[in-house]
This record gives sequence, structure tokens and C-alpha cells, in this order.
Amino acid sequence: MPRYKNQFAAPKFSQETIIDGSTGETIGTIRVKPSSVLWKPKGQQRYYAVSLDAFTAWITAGATRAGRTKS
Repeated sequence: MPRYKNQFAAPKFSQETIIDGSTGETIGTIRVKPSSVLWKPKGQQRYYAVSLDAFTAWITAGATRAGRTKS
């Protein structure tokens, strides 16, 4: 494959809209950045943010009862 003079910039974050599976209504938006996780509920203008370190500590703590996926 030839080397190109120009290239696409890498995305700065990944964002997904979460919808209710039964009603199809939007629940909110989650945005994942290299340094943080952001959540914006439906109808809100600003995100709630937590550092990736704080999120990692919370999700792996036994009190959250988060389970590991099979894959």
C-alpha cells in the first residue's frame, strides 16, 4: 500500500447514545476519553465526569457487584 501524504486524525473520544430497549427513548450519552468517562442524562446540557483512575477503582471494587464478562 502506498504511503500517503495526508492522514485522518485519530478520534479524541468514543461516544454512544444509550436508548431504552423497550420504549426506544434516549436514556443518556456516554463518552469515553483516554483520561475520563463522561455521562450526560437525557435533557441535560452538561456531562458528569470521573477520571479513568476513579472509574477503574469503582468498577473493580467488590461493593459494586460488577461481574466480569464471559469473553
